[in-house]
Amino acid sequence: MRSTFLRPANLAWKAASSYESATDSVPLLILPQPVGTGAKAVDGARSMDERSGDSLAAGGAEPVSAIDVRLVDVTKRFGTQVTAVDRIDLEVTDGEFFSLLGPSGCGKTTTLRMIGGFEQPTSGLIELQGQDVTWLPPYKRNVNTVFQDYALFPHLTIFENVAFGLRRKKTGGAEIRRRAAEMLELVELRGYDGRKPGQISGGQAQRVALARALINRPAVLLLDEPLGALDLKLRKQMQLELKRIQQEVGITFIYVTHDQDEAMTMSDRIAVMHRGRFEQLGRPQDLYERPRTSFVAGFLGVSNLMTGRIDGADGAYAIVRLDASTALRLPREGVSDGASVQLGVRPEKIRLVGEGSATADLNVLSGRVRDASYTGVSTQYLVDIPGGSKMTVYEQNTARAAAAGLRRKGDMVGLAWSPADTFVVQPGRTEPAPSRYQEAPDVRRT
Repeated sequence: MRSTFLRPANLAWKAASSYESATDSVPLLILPQPVGTGAKAVDGARSMDERSGDSLAAGGAEPVSAIDVRLVDVTKRFGTQVTAVDRIDLEVTDGEFFSLLGPSGCGKTTTLRMIGGFEQPTSGLIELQGQDVTWLPPYKRNVNTVFQDYALFPHLTIFENVAFGLRRKKTGGAEIRRRAAEMLELVELRGYDGRKPGQISGGQAQRVALARALINRPAVLLLDEPLGALDLKLRKQMQLELKRIQQEVGITFIYVTHDQDEAMTMSDRIAVMHRGRFEQLGRPQDLYERPRTSFVAGFLGVSNLMTGRIDGADGAYAIVRLDASTALRLPREGVSDGASVQLGVRPEKIRLVGEGSATADLNVLSGRVRDASYTGVSTQYLVDIPGGSKMTVYEQNTARAAAAGLRRKGDMVGLAWSPADTFVVQPGRTEPAPSRYQEAPDVRRT
């Protein structure tokens, strides 16, 4: 078992037992705040190797493990026909804001429920802070969960809702008052302690649910689409609030969502799930700028995908031919001469240019505007290009909107972008593979 520093200094707490019972009181070890650690958001986005290196003592001691959650070859089947999660491996580091992102039915919530102990895997291994918890029930795991419906007790005050877990553990009254006040201040609800859940807004109810989960001092907090019931403006506000709270307490958040913007805004890393498997896992900027599969390119934002064949090289770029008369360039890394490839470019990377514009160093296609949609900050164009394909372009509404005006349906335009902004994708993985772990027995273990 290892100790974890939690930020800020007045919240630097850690349960002495990694897997405390929900009904038993345990002693608490108050840890001092380390000096000069830097911002948690920056630390959370760094690689596992870099963060493990920070744990090395001056005398060259062995690094302390920074892995809070580890899944090894985890599979979950419902009956014989449905494989909800298909042989996933995952490591979530200490203090990370990690998101599971994907469409409905991709397996993200099932994965979260297996980490929390609400579902048992068909096969595989689940570890929390280095301890095998694969078959432990939820109350024996040092995790808490915030659900989409919040599940607040309507007959209890906000204070009593937040303090509920501590009262179940028979914590002393003075300690309950101190920690509940601390949590209400953290979520910016000081002064609301005497109200009932029916007397607060949806955003405030979400904060109460978060405070109730954090007061138990879990090693990992699981969040199952907790912002799904809020309106768009409040959801945007709460995204920033959740990230702030996570940075202040410094514990690991695992967040489930189908909202790409939500995951991109808050996460240090994201796993994009599809058909029970991870299509790609990485930092938000890496997933967006360099998607590896057509599914990731299409699910995380909008992509213009084209098919061509590699036909030689031009310096640092490979040449790809879409047809006999159309050639584009893309980074040479990972492509071989003669190979058929699917390439893509994001709509905001493309500029609409007129005839005679200087485009010598750019990829250029010609096309005709099919549709123009003014959206406020930008205009979305749908452009027909030779071969029957269509491309989407986002153009910021700056000088053009005020002076020259927007492009109109039927206008001939050039589409220009940097070869460096072109990426290559592979088809998404769909075939299952045999498990490396024995399947669970029919009789449940406890």
